[in-house]
Amino acid sequence: MTPNLNHYLQGLQGAADQGLFNAIRRGVEKETLRTTQKGEISQNDHPKALGSTLTHPHITTDYSEALLEFITPVSTSRETTLDFLLDLHRFSLARLDDQELLWPASMPCKLDGNASVRIGEYGTSNVGFMKHVYRRGLDARYGRIMQSIAGIHYNVSFPDALWPLLAELEGLPLEAADKDWRSKRYFDLIRNFRRHSWLLMYLFGASPALDASFLSGHENHPLKQLAAGTWGEPTATSLRMSDLGYQNKVQGTLNICFNSLENYINTLQDAIDKPYPDYAAIGTKVNGEYRQLNTGILQIENEYYSDIRPKRVMAENQKPNEALREDGVEYIEVRCLDINPFLAGGIDVAQMHFLDAFLLFCLLEPSPQLNEADCKTIETNLKNAVNFGRDAKQLINEQPLQQQAHELLQRLLPVCQLLDSSSKITPFCDALKQQQAKVDDISLTPSAQMLKLVEECDGYVPAVLKLAKAQREQLLAKPIDKTREALFTKLSSSSIQQQQALEADDTLDFDTYLQQYFAS
Repeated sequence: MTPNLNHYLQGLQGAADQGLFNAIRRGVEKETLRTTQKGEISQNDHPKALGSTLTHPHITTDYSEALLEFITPVSTSRETTLDFLLDLHRFSLARLDDQELLWPASMPCKLDGNASVRIGEYGTSNVGFMKHVYRRGLDARYGRIMQSIAGIHYNVSFPDALWPLLAELEGLPLEAADKDWRSKRYFDLIRNFRRHSWLLMYLFGASPALDASFLSGHENHPLKQLAAGTWGEPTATSLRMSDLGYQNKVQGTLNICFNSLENYINTLQDAIDKPYPDYAAIGTKVNGEYRQLNTGILQIENEYYSDIRPKRVMAENQKPNEALREDGVEYIEVRCLDINPFLAGGIDVAQMHFLDAFLLFCLLEPSPQLNEADCKTIETNLKNAVNFGRDAKQLINEQPLQQQAHELLQRLLPVCQLLDSSSKITPFCDALKQQQAKVDDISLTPSAQMLKLVEECDGYVPAVLKLAKAQREQLLAKPIDKTREALFTKLSSSSIQQQQALEADDTLDFDTYLQQYFAS
């Protein structure tokens, strides 16, 4: 029988007192659009001063040429992670066109149709061109407008010393805590995360409104007009996570409920290998031009949209599924977080404290496998939270959302106390109190604050533009760390050289390269 939460908390107290959980490792990936001073998506190339988007380890692009992605290194310090992220902003802002800003919100700026979202360019190497063709496929399948949405990914791995302690508390021999068992426990975490992720939508959702240009092609949308050129839902929390955002009905047929690593890998691989009729109709290579990588439900593993993913750092030329199958889960990637438009980095240290406690709770809480009914309940709860999470009558698990949120935060309290036990201060309990305040007072949620600003500025674009300009001044007013600036400058130069070397070393034509990639 799986031990209960209290059993784990009591058993881990001694190790926690000695600082075990100070070794939690994390990294942040933050996306942000480059825009004009008028709040329009930039049409400029990725700045050469920021290096190669293919090979730079910290500054790249996601879908669009204008959608910057900042990637921090792994760190056990939340403060270091945030400082590094802010310096990436400073370095980039100082090297952008004078007329460009960084858009500090998840829903995009003003767009001018599908073509205004330029597909990212990664050079002429096979690996670079594959990244570009993959994005062509996303355009053909979902359109480019959806790919202009930005978010924050929060990557976490627990200390290596934790796993044998958990095995011992479960009555297992220490050698049982191998890679397979560790993967199983990470999947326990993932299932619980999906059960409870609606809470994160309420607490951190910050996209209740959007510009009218985002709705091109969505004439039958359910949103209401909130201001000039602005649509939204008065009680929404995260339209980014709604059916208008990163959701896909075709992928819904995959029915991945994360009951095991084997099931997860096999389901994703099957979705890549088997042609899907609508995508087959698009074609792969037509008149000598690639439209997509293949005709499966997924072109590659990363196309699967999920609020959380099991991950592993890949070796060179290794695919995500291969890495997971060979060595198991190394860390998890939380993907459902909106950018907080009121924070220069889109996230702060207090939110990181809360997320770490939330994820540890999900790991330690018993996590039965999910059946079809459970998956439907999870989907319903998430939709209720993102679309109407600030409606006092909204239900989660057939109970009022605020009541459910209060009860869940109370269950998190002893986890926060455990995490605080090695310190004279209480950052985890303090972070929990911040979130409880949002449950007690809906107006404190980022989504409510965002709607208030939209009303004050008479529109979504004016509201976010105001924040973008203020944050630019705020960030550039504080000098970048000189050591980091030197590092970023060196990486920008060396990454361009790395891309050129890759392009010079290619010996295969792209057709053969792609064939071998999917055959391996």
